[in-house]
Amino acid sequence: MRTAAVATVVALAAGALTTAAAPAVTPDGAASASRSEARTVRDVVTDQDGSRHVRYDRTYAGLPVLGGDLIEHLAPGGAAKSTDRAVAGSITVASTTPAVSADSAGRLAVGELNRSAKAEGKAVQKAEAAPQLVIDALHGAPRLAWQTTASGQDSLGNPVARTVLVDARTGAQIDAWDAIETATGDGQSLYGGTVPLESTLSGSTYQLKDPTRGNTYTGDAANKTDLCFGTICFSRAPATLFTDADNHWGTGTNADRATAAVDAQYGTNVTWDYYKNVHGRNGIAGDGKGAYNRVHYGSNYNNAFWQDSCFCMTYGDGDGNVFGPLVSLDVAGHEMSHGVTSRTAKLTYSGESGGLNEATSDIFGTLVEWYAANGGDPGDYLIGEEIVKPGFGKEALRFMDKPSKDTKSADCWSSSVGGLDVHYSSGVANHFAFLLAEGSGARVVNGVPYDSPTCDGSAVTGIGRDKLGKIWYRALTVYMTSSTNYAGARTATLKAATDLYGAGSAEYAAVAAAWSAVAVN
Repeated sequence: MRTAAVATVVALAAGALTTAAAPAVTPDGAASASRSEARTVRDVVTDQDGSRHVRYDRTYAGLPVLGGDLIEHLAPGGAAKSTDRAVAGSITVASTTPAVSADSAGRLAVGELNRSAKAEGKAVQKAEAAPQLVIDALHGAPRLAWQTTASGQDSLGNPVARTVLVDARTGAQIDAWDAIETATGDGQSLYGGTVPLESTLSGSTYQLKDPTRGNTYTGDAANKTDLCFGTICFSRAPATLFTDADNHWGTGTNADRATAAVDAQYGTNVTWDYYKNVHGRNGIAGDGKGAYNRVHYGSNYNNAFWQDSCFCMTYGDGDGNVFGPLVSLDVAGHEMSHGVTSRTAKLTYSGESGGLNEATSDIFGTLVEWYAANGGDPGDYLIGEEIVKPGFGKEALRFMDKPSKDTKSADCWSSSVGGLDVHYSSGVANHFAFLLAEGSGARVVNGVPYDSPTCDGSAVTGIGRDKLGKIWYRALTVYMTSSTNYAGARTATLKAATDLYGAGSAEYAAVAAAWSAVAVN
């Protein structure tokens, strides 16, 4: 399940490529390591004792630096304590003038999108590209690069997108990754029974808009898809706000279009409450503003996705054979947690950091489901169990106790994990999370049987879901950067455990043991 980014647009139509040049960036910020460098503050976390953790993005000669993010840790009085950097050192490149044109970068990206789609048995239509000049410091020595998001639609009108990074001097491809991060009054919901909903009364009509949670709302996409140019989309799926006469929404069946809206709005509300009440985060971006939902997107669309560009969630109805409507509680928590990651660590969506990005959403989607304490959709360590139809041959999309039960995910870290699709490399962190919360071996939790082995034959004792969530959230928001890999995640969570519970605590030891149990040492 997935997310999209924002960039300038290069339109590719009938063989012609036209470029809208990226404007120069002139950031404000602290003094930096070279005259060409500048910083902008992305996020600030303040502890109860006044300590601050300031997360910066860097630019070089006005260009964004991939891997330029860093976190400065300040004592209560403001004195510098330490700094965590995605990539060490200052940034220097010989020239910021590309030898490869934006047109060429766009064509390379569209070619990669077509190649990737063909490998999955899909055909891309209406391909567009959005190149942006950047400094790439994530893949060896800093160099000028084109970061291009190529996007289009498949034969059913569903969105497909891929981000491609190429050397702006040589045209050599550096990396590529999916640009849309997937997976999938009161209301009668599909999956959670009768649920409470806040609404807005406008005249004599109720709107499915929650003024207590940043005006979060849900609209009907009318089974349409967007018309997208690069990552800028025009609303052929406009999310017409749901309204109701009596403030009782849905019927609990697909026959009423408002029913899926009930699940989506409820999932948004519970995710908001989880982050606010457990972690003190006021909204997905931490600014008190609500996201919005679009339901009934496309035709038989087997997906759900988060988009940073619209700060919104979009849900397909499923095909009725493999998936039902993808509006379950853990899917909502998963997708909206991509939004939290994009506003904090901004984990790159490829390699091991991409696996950690997906695992972060699986972990928090799971914790949101447990937080809800909804008897109709009880908490478990299965991902997407409500949306999977019985004929699919599996009870869920992913399994946190033993991720390899899906036949594709990794239980244990190895040097090849970074080469897996991010939905499968995430298994290492999902396995860690289950072990840290519940421990190893066979057990029944909330009526569901699990059997979680360890990669080193050790026995791990869990410390509970609440502590798992607090440790992972602090690691994500205070210590992880865009380039964090599994070794870095171990370090980040150990730092978080030290902050929360002490370096000699049982929690610190449990984090270390759980990582070792999945072969991250």
